[in-house]
Amino acid sequence: MNSIDAIRADFPILQREINGKPLVYLDNAATSQKPLAVLQAMEDYYRLHNANVHRGVHTLSEEATAQYEGARGRIARFINAPSSKQVIFTRNATEAVNLVAYSWGLDTLKPGDEVLITQMEHHANIVPWQLITQRTGATLRHIPLDSQGMLRLELLDELLTERTKLFAFVAMSNVLGTINPVEELVARAHSVGALALVDGAQSVPHLPVDVQALNCDFLVFSGHKMCGPTGSGVLYGRRELLEAMPPFMGGGDMIREVRLEGSRWNTLPWKFEAGTPAIAEFIGLGAAVDYLAGLGMDWVQQREHELVRTAMEQLGRVEGLRILGPGPDQRGGAVAFTLGDVHPHDIAAILDSDGIAIRAGHHCAQPIHDFYGISASARASFYFYNTLEEIDQLVQGLGKVHAVLGM
Repeated sequence: MNSIDAIRADFPILQREINGKPLVYLDNAATSQKPLAVLQAMEDYYRLHNANVHRGVHTLSEEATAQYEGARGRIARFINAPSSKQVIFTRNATEAVNLVAYSWGLDTLKPGDEVLITQMEHHANIVPWQLITQRTGATLRHIPLDSQGMLRLELLDELLTERTKLFAFVAMSNVLGTINPVEELVARAHSVGALALVDGAQSVPHLPVDVQALNCDFLVFSGHKMCGPTGSGVLYGRRELLEAMPPFMGGGDMIREVRLEGSRWNTLPWKFEAGTPAIAEFIGLGAAVDYLAGLGMDWVQQREHELVRTAMEQLGRVEGLRILGPGPDQRGGAVAFTLGDVHPHDIAAILDSDGIAIRAGHHCAQPIHDFYGISASARASFYFYNTLEEIDQLVQGLGKVHAVLGM
């Protein structure tokens, strides 16, 4: 069993006070906090090994390269990629989606083709496909939601056809917490000859992910949501697809040979990694996946399920509160809600006065809010280091919202 007190001691920021109150951090779907192991790995790189990677034969450069590429190998093992060469480093999941959109999409899509997304996508998996289908003449379609915040999968036979070239969908909604049946959806895409891109920004940090079992063609995720630093993201892709795709950006390190008349590209994964990378950040992400692997992702998922079940039970007793999305058995650790006609920004501000950090707004998922007929929601999102006592404090804080606003 993992000790929650010992785990929380690994995260210096959790010892902070905000407005004289202990920090209750419930904004993990936006970004997670970072353990000492990650902070120390990044500091050690800058203090002891700082040099550019892949370019030097001196000791520091070789040490930096070994740490940087070692992190790639550990990340590949974390998602069970067949090879580290299929792990492309990007700034975040957003850049990873754009890489596929501009490299594969611009090179492949044409009038008459279709890209299928869902109504619960983050803007990062909507806007790139809007831009690319507009430029190529392809059509963008989507699967709508039902009243429970689940995808209307009975419409797949109508929406997923031989015209579909890509099905891009989120594994877990950042608003509703809905966990989609990824393996089934990938199989459905393949059955009509389409590729499947999985947005794992909310799933990879919170539950076991095995890309070989899922059989997905692309998977994207962000390091900062899984105990790693900002500026670190990953694109996993099937090797034959990545090898056929043209480079996303040009510059140093992504080339094998450059002449004024033309250039030849580097091999995977470096073909897609132009310029000096975020070296310290990916060393930090390597430390983060080590930390998560040490906890065990099955345990992380079980812990969060306990937290979200308790949170939904207690929040359901708050007068005027409406939870968006499915029940706890169909969702991850995000709980978005409204409270009467109170603006979510007011809810968040009052909670912050007691040191409770939640999110308020449309969470980069406006189509979800349009579906519910609202402009914004409040969102509490949990990670393994949260406690049942913090849920009590959230509920008490919502009682303060009632008192302050005279509800």
